[in-house]
Amino acid sequence: MTEQLYFEDFSVGDSFESPARTLTEAHFQAFAELTGDNHPIHYDLEYCRRRGHPERLAHGLLTTAMTVLGATSLAPRVHESMLGFLEQSMRFVVPVYVGDTLGPKLIVTELRPQRTTGLLSLRAELRNQRGELVVEGRHVYLVKKRRPAERR
Repeated sequence: MTEQLYFEDFSVGDSFESPARTLTEAHFQAFAELTGDNHPIHYDLEYCRRRGHPERLAHGLLTTAMTVLGATSLAPRVHESMLGFLEQSMRFVVPVYVGDTLGPKLIVTELRPQRTTGLLSLRAELRNQRGELVVEGRHVYLVKKRRPAERR
């Protein structure tokens, strides 16, 4: 089993990345089926081209989903300590299209201890194949502290 991290194991500046993934037609279709979003900017190539886009534009929520903790290398390390995803805010910086390859990164920005838990604030970044920041934001997670007998 992968070494588990608890609230006390994090430090401001820690970062967690995962391999990049390419957005495909299948991702766009699955998102449409899940959400019911059928706006032509996401699914109609000619509609997009008439508006100056070279390809169909990824929905912001689809790209946001790629930044969640579960999409990074941190996920298997918090199976025992993660209690919940509490808050999120995102900003969409550069358009993302079908065929773009996106890599997520989370960076610890703030740690707020509580009695038996703590609030872990992370800067979320998503970069495309050219290294451009396409999505940025903030996530807040509720994470367990180690029990006194388990403290290092």
